[in-house]
Amino acid sequence: MNNKTDFSSICPFMDFEKKVDFLKEKLNLNLDFELYPSENKQYRIRVELAVYHDENKAHWAMFKEKKKVIIENLSFVDEKISKLMPRLLQEINLSENLKNKLFGAEFLASKDEISVCLLYHKDINLIEQDLKKLSDKLNLNLIARSRKKKLVFKKEELNQRLQILGQEIKYKFSNDCFVQANTYINEKMIEWAIRAIKDTKKQDFLELYCGYGNFTIPMSKFFDKTLATELSKNNIKFAILNSKLNNITNIHFIRLSSEELSQALTKKREFFRLKDINLDNFNFSHVLIDPPRTGCDKEVLNLVKKYKNIIYISCNPLTLKRDLELLKETHKIKKFAIFDQFAKTSHLECGVLLESLF
Repeated sequence: MNNKTDFSSICPFMDFEKKVDFLKEKLNLNLDFELYPSENKQYRIRVELAVYHDENKAHWAMFKEKKKVIIENLSFVDEKISKLMPRLLQEINLSENLKNKLFGAEFLASKDEISVCLLYHKDINLIEQDLKKLSDKLNLNLIARSRKKKLVFKKEELNQRLQILGQEIKYKFSNDCFVQANTYINEKMIEWAIRAIKDTKKQDFLELYCGYGNFTIPMSKFFDKTLATELSKNNIKFAILNSKLNNITNIHFIRLSSEELSQALTKKREFFRLKDINLDNFNFSHVLIDPPRTGCDKEVLNLVKKYKNIIYISCNPLTLKRDLELLKETHKIKKFAIFDQFAKTSHLECGVLLESLF
């Protein structure tokens, strides 16, 4: 992504209040903003680390200005991750097989569990027994990857539970899923979205980029029927599982791109994946989009403009600003929230509720 279209690359501040002031100036909107700050420590449940090798041992490292910087500990990661990092590294350094050709590690935690994925530039099948011993010794959910190969020890999926407006929502996901990195802020984003639509007339719900059902599961309870789309087979698998975990029966999860959904809704093309679903039976009053940092393309924006209420969750305020210029042709901004997803960084996330002018 071009850095000129990435808010984090132009924001000079890391303090939440200063970031918010900077964003307000960039957006130039006369609105009341809802603000959601984060804890500064032990908030992040997902982190990717590089590995630096010297003559004797491996070290955890992160990239700063394209250079590897050795790190001893990280104050912003979940406590389970910070406690595991030195123990895991110690065990890796005791084994030449585990240490050799290791170039990265991905840590993922839920409220109660943790997993690690070790990344290798060699055939991991040759060290399968070493990896199993490591998993057993640390009682660790361990995944190992190398080119076109993957090994899993104990289990890959994690159980998560979120508290949403006093109700517990259950999830399962793996490190192959897109997972919101800040659980506290994730709960606040979902709660904000639910409160934002409280006084709107609700019929059916459409969600694009639904992932493993993070927003879909709790929000579906307020609508008659829900249609949620996602391209990733793995995400769809977990989304269907998560609806069953929460006894939700009014959601149809479909593996379609936004372009394919638009073609299906306008009857330009038929899809076998929709053979059991009649799109004419849906009357969408609300659509939620949570796109990648590049924002939405015009086809997606033209699709969502057809619906009365749009909930836009954005991880990049600059592409959000660009997309709002098009959406404001047909909709007005009713609510705007700013979330400090990555505290003490230049990053901000936003939530916007838009209502049709017509």
